[in-house]
Amino acid sequence: MAQYLILIYGDESARDRIDPGPMMKEHQVFGEKNAGALRGGNALQPTGTATSVRRDPSGGFIVTDGAFAETKEALGGYYLIEAADLDEALAVAKQVPAPTGGVEVRPIRVFE
Repeated sequence: MAQYLILIYGDESARDRIDPGPMMKEHQVFGEKNAGALRGGNALQPTGTATSVRRDPSGGFIVTDGAFAETKEALGGYYLIEAADLDEALAVAKQVPAPTGGVEVRPIRVFE
């Protein structure tokens, strides 16, 4: 079995206008339905709480407040799943509640 990360993106300003109760219930139902595949997951604080770290040309670091890049749809959370293949991972990803955006599925890279 391979592991996949399902990244949940959405419009942060639109999320502020949505009642979180029904969405949380949808995520709870998703978790119960896919408990066999789930290996972890979390919601993230808004991008305004992010801190970015970049290496500068001299080898030092630049630490700045805010997300790494500005975007219309911000990373809002993720699920780590285990699936037999990409098709199975996509079947799980299609069930993730993402009312203000969408999801991205990426295989976990294994180093041997």
